[in-house]
Amino acid sequence: MPRPGERKVILVTRRSRLEDLLVRFNTREQARFYVEHLGADFGDYLAEHETYQAAKHVVVQALEAHGRFQVVDRSFLPNFLFGPQDVVLALGQDGVVANTLKYLDGQPLAGINPDPKRWDGVLLPWEPHGVASALPALLSGSARLQSVTMGEARFADGQRLYAVNDFFVGPKTHTSARYEIRLKARAEVQSSSGIIVSTGLGSTGWMRSVVTGSCAVAAEAAHRPVSWNFRGRAWDDGILQFAVREPFPSRSSQATLVCGSIDKRDPLSVTSLMAENGVIFSDGIEADFLAFNAGTTVEIRVAERVGQLAQ
Repeated sequence: MPRPGERKVILVTRRSRLEDLLVRFNTREQARFYVEHLGADFGDYLAEHETYQAAKHVVVQALEAHGRFQVVDRSFLPNFLFGPQDVVLALGQDGVVANTLKYLDGQPLAGINPDPKRWDGVLLPWEPHGVASALPALLSGSARLQSVTMGEARFADGQRLYAVNDFFVGPKTHTSARYEIRLKARAEVQSSSGIIVSTGLGSTGWMRSVVTGSCAVAAEAAHRPVSWNFRGRAWDDGILQFAVREPFPSRSSQATLVCGSIDKRDPLSVTSLMAENGVIFSDGIEADFLAFNAGTTVEIRVAERVGQLAQ
């Protein structure tokens, strides 16, 4: 294993809202006109951008003192190759950490909060000015790490997609998805608005909203007060949970296998019955999807790789 000073540090960054507007409108003046025409505060865009750039400057200074480092925009992650001994930093928000972690295979990752007054940062325990003092422990392997269970979607042709928070399986547009779902000895054809498969880390996100809505609808239909006790699961609990959104029972579709758990022994198998517009994506990144059309089968399982988040 290389000495701490020889390990390469990868800093993953993101574009600010202002930079996204400049890509779209070319000039700051045009971006300002667009934002203010909508009644929004352009000054907030400027303040967020300047704060992020200041945080990035502080972190880069710390990395320059370390030696080997590289800055990578998160849009390049799908095609970026991380070395097995790399140490990775992600400069907030939480989504940047999750998007980065799914491309790693055991490399330690530390999330940095660029603007604590703006972002809560559940996955961002570091602050920019603390990087210089915290980095040596991460490089030496003595930093405290939190294991994170990840999900894996595996296709018959060898394609794979990983998830840190959740998978979505369903229609690309607001239409009904048709598929056959199978878990252990149970199988049925379903029509729904898609399937959510959640890790422990993602259990307080999309999955929580699905459960909350389902409990409220069920309580209203039964004329009872809303009562539920759904809490987030441990990040390293070693299972995935799935829920079918808006399942529709009919003569040709069933709705009994609508939620459950997936462990390392028994993957969830889904076969598409959609002629077109079927997709699978992870962690809310709709642009990074795999097609899921008629005849395609995917197995969603607990991934062998485990994420490692610095605390």
